[in-house]
Amino acid sequence: MSPHLSTILASFLLLLSISTAAEIQDSFPKCVAKHAVKCPPPKSTFITPSQTSLFTSLLNSTAQNLRCLLPSKPKPILIFTPLTESHVQNAVLCAKALGVHLRLRSGGHDYEGLSYTSDFKSAPPFILLDLGKLRAVDVDIGSETAWAQAGATIGELYYRISEKSKTHGFAAGLCTSLGVGGHITGGAYGPMMRKYGLGADNVVDARIVDANGNILDRKSMGEDAFWAIRGGGGGSFGVILAWKVRLVKVPPTVTVFTAARTLEQGATKTLYKWQRIADKIDENLFMRVLIRPAPAAAGKKRTIVTAYNGVYLGSAESLLKIVKSEFPELGMARKETVEMSWIESVVYMGSFPTGTAPETLLSGKAAFVNHFKGKSDFVKEAVAEAGLEGLWRVMVEEESPLVIWNPFGGKMSRIPEGKIAFPHRKGVVFMAQYLTTWKSDKEEEGKRYEWMNKLYDYMAQYASKNPREAYVNYRDDEMGMNSVNRSSVDAGKWGSKYYKCNFERLVRVKSRVDPHDFFWHEQSIPTSLPKHYY
Repeated sequence: MSPHLSTILASFLLLLSISTAAEIQDSFPKCVAKHAVKCPPPKSTFITPSQTSLFTSLLNSTAQNLRCLLPSKPKPILIFTPLTESHVQNAVLCAKALGVHLRLRSGGHDYEGLSYTSDFKSAPPFILLDLGKLRAVDVDIGSETAWAQAGATIGELYYRISEKSKTHGFAAGLCTSLGVGGHITGGAYGPMMRKYGLGADNVVDARIVDANGNILDRKSMGEDAFWAIRGGGGGSFGVILAWKVRLVKVPPTVTVFTAARTLEQGATKTLYKWQRIADKIDENLFMRVLIRPAPAAAGKKRTIVTAYNGVYLGSAESLLKIVKSEFPELGMARKETVEMSWIESVVYMGSFPTGTAPETLLSGKAAFVNHFKGKSDFVKEAVAEAGLEGLWRVMVEEESPLVIWNPFGGKMSRIPEGKIAFPHRKGVVFMAQYLTTWKSDKEEEGKRYEWMNKLYDYMAQYASKNPREAYVNYRDDEMGMNSVNRSSVDAGKWGSKYYKCNFERLVRVKSRVDPHDFFWHEQSIPTSLPKHYY
């Protein structure tokens, strides 16, 4: 720690413990302003619930899951939107000195809303550190790298790259309103992962604020901490300020496609075959499957539609040759494909309306906002046709479910599971995501949870085992949570599922870089292994 920061921290620790919301709302801004030597933040960067319209608008601005905004969810007593890195430093130091909890938000796509709300009704007061105004992107085509601040969306990063080059991109997520900061901490899979790996696999440096208020880069944080922040989940090791990412090559023309098949068109047999080739087919091809019930025709039962949707890094002609050779059961037609630039494919895969201009990526607007519950699985063996038929029976019971199967293989299978903290590599055929949406009615929410757990229980026989793996960016609080008083952890139920054998190393890193567990939330990495870890 620098002498300047040591002096600041020492003076902070002389302050009395402050417990009430009103005291914190008064003392925290004063503390941050007092010690922001060169550039104190304006009063407008501190927003309290008494500023009803501003507070609600900002809190809701990037929330993807409206379930997390219900009145029953504890909300922050103050939102701070730092304008500089030094503001973030002082926010950490002041929160630490005042004994108040910080929650960290870059994009707000957290499935359980843990970056801006709490799962505990008895949660102590907390401040939301919203990084949405730290969103600069600096692309250097010469070195084939880019620095992106945490508050930038992944869509903004994609667009800024495309401004500089038509043959460069970045391998990360499909949902373009994802905040860069949190997205990469979980791994960041997307349409080019089979060719280039995850977003986290393509990070070459980072800037973070640690629990002592220091700004660290890769060299000063050390390789263990740099390993942990790439795939170890957000909100455990520090505040991500920015990532330096490695750009990847893309062809001038790529091909996107959507080919929908119903049960009446042989969808069950086709999907079974997809599982046999999904992780083995040409790594330039990303072909996911979106599965949902279709509306019932008059006098008929609901059917299932399987939509094969994806991107091929090449021409439509080359794509059709590959699919005809390796996956003829799909019967893909030329009219189901469209050639376009890579940045246009980002818009297409982001589920924006046809004809949407790439400039829309700069708005940071989410294409999907709803009340929902999600879970995930990693599948290593094909689900037999009889198993698929059982899945159809479960799915048609629900009003608006969506199951997405994302293929692995390619480079993903060649990267060692311990290379970064994200471990789901070896033998994974596809990752399954399960979603169900509903209105805000509490009774309806209970029914949706009941159905989701029925689906999850059904898929247990086909999912990975010992542990049954899950993707940390699709957080699921039903797998267990740290206790609100931090006196014990329930991480044995989810640590190995999110991180497999990497969990133990993550705990060691956490114990070293944040021994007092300042960066805590309901599923943050604990400072010691649970007694009943398995």
